[in-house]
Amino acid sequence: MDGTAVVVTDGHLADIYGKTAHGLIRGSERFKVVAVIDARHAGRDAGEVLDGRSRGIPVFASLADMFATIERKPEFCIIGCATHGGVIPPVLRVILEDAVKAGLSIVNGLHEFLSDDPALAALADQAGVSIVDVRKPRKPLHFWTGEILSVEAPRIAVLGTDCAVGKRTTMQLLREACLSLGIKAEMIYTGQTGWMQGMPHGFIFDAIPNDFVGGELEHAIVSANRECSPDVIFLEGQSALRSPSGPCGSEFILSGGAHGVVLQHAPGRRCFSGFENLDCRIPPVSEDIELIRLLGARTLALTLNDDGLAPNELRAERDRLCKTLGLPVVIPLKEGVEALIPVIKQYIDEETAA
Repeated sequence: MDGTAVVVTDGHLADIYGKTAHGLIRGSERFKVVAVIDARHAGRDAGEVLDGRSRGIPVFASLADMFATIERKPEFCIIGCATHGGVIPPVLRVILEDAVKAGLSIVNGLHEFLSDDPALAALADQAGVSIVDVRKPRKPLHFWTGEILSVEAPRIAVLGTDCAVGKRTTMQLLREACLSLGIKAEMIYTGQTGWMQGMPHGFIFDAIPNDFVGGELEHAIVSANRECSPDVIFLEGQSALRSPSGPCGSEFILSGGAHGVVLQHAPGRRCFSGFENLDCRIPPVSEDIELIRLLGARTLALTLNDDGLAPNELRAERDRLCKTLGLPVVIPLKEGVEALIPVIKQYIDEETAA
């Protein structure tokens, strides 16, 4: 573990833009989260705000309030919210400057590199702290070589019909469910939150030049297979299969050799997240399932996000989709994913025998 951390969410703790904070609140092997800064939810427990489960992580309105309350100052300040375009808004920049002045190192998962900001870099140098820009790509980068063709461990990609629907969380739940039943499962992170949570194998997809995405994916899978000899490897999807701002999914099937897909879907959303004003509608889930088939994989199950639906509406939609698609359909954060293990085991057996 790198150390203790406070996570800044800038008012987004309870919405989809706080997804990095959500992952860290649910657990990290890299950072121990001791507080969250979010004026909108100050005075509450971060876990209760997230999903009604207390996790002993208090929410404060400001860094000053946190310093006046907690006994030991954290070592890191993590940006826990996403912004359109990955830029640092002025209000958040002020909080980060205060954190550096107080002696906290900054962990930044956004596209704008804070270590390239002369003023903030100078402040960090004066305070003797570091700025970690998670999206700065590692070197050297890997090109796809075909080495993955020798990997026998079956791969399952957790893809989405939209962004920010819970792909990473579902992947983690699937791995935990497999491990609890003696299935040796590993996972490949592809976003900044996975790195912050301390997952050992992966890369940050949207920080890699396109020519090297397949190679970085291959390298991560080959490394996980060599070091862990798993029964199955789960791959964290990014963006959405047909999001106009960044379609993503074919790489996991074509470069990563995932012949099975768990598809995460938010049936309460009509348009792609962030593009409601343009009426960019999410296609029917059956079309994405057909696209997956044409790419050379098959959809094993559908997992649902509850955004925009009341509990009874979500259950009704789950039942409808299960009937019309002929697939297992679960709501991971409400029901868990244990019901999917039989289809996962069957897929592993079929891939191993092939």
